Amino acid sequence: MSTVSPVADPNSPAASVAAAAADPAVGEAGFGFYVHVPFCVSRCGYCDFNTYTASELGAGVSRDTYASIVRAEIRDAASRMSAHEGRKPEVDTVFFGGGTPTLLSAADLASILAEIDDSFGLAAGYEATTEANPESVDADYLAELYDGGFTRLSVGMQSTASHVLKILDREHSPQKALNAVEYAHKAGFEHVSLDLIYGTPGETAADFEASLRAAVDAGADHVSAYALIVEDGTALARRIRAGQVPQPSDDVAADRYLAAEAVLSEAGFHWYEVSNWARSEAAQCRHNLLYWEGGHWWGAGPGAHSHLPGVRWWNHKHPSTYGAALAEGLPAAGHELLSEDDRYLERILLRTRLASGLPLSLLRPTGRRAAEQASADGLAVIEDGRLKLTLRGRLLADAVVRDLTS
Repeated sequence: MSTVSPVADPNSPAASVAAAAADPAVGEAGFGFYVHVPFCVSRCGYCDFNTYTASELGAGVSRDTYASIVRAEIRDAASRMSAHEGRKPEVDTVFFGGGTPTLLSAADLASILAEIDDSFGLAAGYEATTEANPESVDADYLAELYDGGFTRLSVGMQSTASHVLKILDREHSPQKALNAVEYAHKAGFEHVSLDLIYGTPGETAADFEASLRAAVDAGADHVSAYALIVEDGTALARRIRAGQVPQPSDDVAADRYLAAEAVLSEAGFHWYEVSNWARSEAAQCRHNLLYWEGGHWWGAGPGAHSHLPGVRWWNHKHPSTYGAALAEGLPAAGHELLSEDDRYLERILLRTRLASGLPLSLLRPTGRRAAEQASADGLAVIEDGRLKLTLRGRLLADAVVRDLTS
């Protein structure tokens, strides 16, 4: 029997979630879980994610109790998904992000994964990934994590240049990230990803190429490379406004992207999404593909976003507010009902970025004409009924999407 009572307000987030959970389309394109762990030892200067240092948490919140709170949301999610003629799909992928998930003990992370299995069921061959900062893991920790059911590790390396890490306010040495890959492989992880940031003020072309080659030589089978974005309200934005460091250059970012494609493709990696390369299809991040291909997921933890057919909602951001709201019911701070135009825009935006391409059948007539123009302009090719970006098109992906959806 479900413990979820019928909702009185038909316009509430809970009512929208209940209606979406009953949609037979739930899980048709896969179902995932995102678990947000909002703790960080210190805040990186470029980061605007929903993260908190110990001094920012306030009363009633601690790492020690966090896993039990998230497990309670997972149980509540299962109850809501099965209530009112809904159904609980098996979970294909799980992704722990942050923050720094590995500031929790490996046992805590494993207990959350076990709760997902107990409450929903993990599908055969599931993928379970956690992000990790290099300084937060060692060989014993990763061995315990692997034994706890995790299948994939994503390490935030960012750069192997010490002066770049200093600008980014990263706490680890360049070698720490490479050590994490070694420890992960020894623990049994088959798939290990390294994240890079390019275009940091002071970074040279040689710095970035050295980072790329270090990632390849370390034995990672997946690399994500993102241009540095200066977000309002961050320490980096304040430093740029004060003239202490220069504004990142779009032209430099384009050059760095071309370098990533050259070095990684030479090493046997293939791009499968504009910012992601993998050595094989098995090395691709299936959880992120779930997002990009229109799947559904439940986001647990403060600030986490969820998506079921036709509805998106997001949890309260501060851990203490989130915990209090969860004690009263669905911890949603807000939600939105997705119109057909919303869904159309998201389908085009996300699938255009994939190497597998955008099916032309998804496009409206104006979009098909734009696709033909993109092909004529050398930004894409049309193969097997799909629009696929060229290298130049990947550099201009946002403009291509804008034309396809205008």
